[in-house]
Amino acid sequence: MDTTVISISGMTCEHCVAAVQKEIGSLPGVARVEVSLDTGTVRIAGDPLPGIPALRDAVMAAGYEMASG
Repeated sequence: MDTTVISISGMTCEHCVAAVQKEIGSLPGVARVEVSLDTGTVRIAGDPLPGIPALRDAVMAAGYEMASG
């Protein structure tokens, strides 16, 4: 199973975590989503992993933005 880590800006509470987890978790191929409010990162595991455009769209649907890195 492949993994990737993305950074998200704007998350401030557990509601944020749940919203991001729900949107990314609904993408095809995603098996596990671990959101860290402290670091503003999301670790995604899946096979196959969604591409960056799909992840960006899911994060935006949750109301946040992927941080440029």
